[in-house]
Amino acid sequence: MIPHASELVTIRHFGICDYEPIWRGMQQFTQHRQAFDRDEIWVLEHYPIYTLGLAGKREHLLKLTDIPVLQSDRGGQVTYHGPGQLIIYTLLDVQRLQLTIRQLVTHLEQAIIHSLASYDIIATAKPEAPGVYVNSKKIGSIGLRIKNHCCYHGISLNNQMDLRPFSHINPCGYSGLEMTQLADLGVIIPLHALAAAVVSAITTALYP
Repeated sequence: MIPHASELVTIRHFGICDYEPIWRGMQQFTQHRQAFDRDEIWVLEHYPIYTLGLAGKREHLLKLTDIPVLQSDRGGQVTYHGPGQLIIYTLLDVQRLQLTIRQLVTHLEQAIIHSLASYDIIATAKPEAPGVYVNSKKIGSIGLRIKNHCCYHGISLNNQMDLRPFSHINPCGYSGLEMTQLADLGVIIPLHALAAAVVSAITTALYP
């Protein structure tokens, strides 16, 4: 019998959280997980914070504010997290899923694109700039860390938030990149409903 997705992955909902305790929790989970452990998907929001990826350059912080800045260990440059932005962290055994990193990123991008399509939002991915875009504006970001053939970190999707902090950085290291969100595209949806749609699309793709 083929296992159902619910038997292969655990979904955890954390509400709104500070960044660092969640980050450290992902590190600990990945460091100590065993080959037979289930994958996990963590759903949450973050309090306002800028995070720099492993290759993050502080020159992309255009203006210092009272929003804290933290050096993280995910891939990518600088981004902003805040309330009203959906965060989905994917703590996966990539080797067990038999995926390359590029394939995993594509699955995550397509999960966002598929979910947005259900709200009549046409979104696209860019091979040269990971993430999801609507009319050249970025709505979803992806940053991962691979360790011991497993990954953590994941995706952020702008739902209904204050986008102004993005104007104080070069989002993802791209000067002039504009951000958008579902609310600005005329879609008002509770975060938990959006999370359910995206998580369903992820699990359907990863555990067919």
